[in-house]
Amino acid sequence: MRKLFTLLALGALVLSCGEKKEEKKDGFEMNRTKKEKVKATEASGGVPVDLDNKGVGPIKNVEFSDEIDADLAAAGEEKFQAICTACHMAEQRMIGPALKGVYERRSPEWVMNMIINPDVMLKEDPIAKALLKEYNNAIMLNQNLSEEDARAVAEYLRTL
Repeated sequence: MRKLFTLLALGALVLSCGEKKEEKKDGFEMNRTKKEKVKATEASGGVPVDLDNKGVGPIKNVEFSDEIDADLAAAGEEKFQAICTACHMAEQRMIGPALKGVYERRSPEWVMNMIINPDVMLKEDPIAKALLKEYNNAIMLNQNLSEEDARAVAEYLRTL
């Protein structure tokens, strides 16, 4: 009896160590691999920094003073909180890019043209097109801001 039990246990051990067969299941399956993570990292760095590009639109020249205009920045923050926070945060990617340090990547003219004129920018500006692709074709909607409102938002972005 003891020999039979040992033989059965040994047989079970041999069978359990065999090659594992995978069943193919119908339906959706998500499998993250190291290669996919690398692609995501490469994509996030795909949009170049360009401080010379002024974008496409009515804004041709913006000069910031050395000091931030607190009243203008406060008005810009109010406008930003009302219409921009659905897609943008200061330090975190959402539907759109994080905006902290935006003037280290884009010119003030480009930023204001993107705020005022996103439709044309997304069609004609190479950086806007690259950002559109990077953010899964999430289109920035035209909020119909005036140049004054856009300038206030631009001033607020300097405070981030």
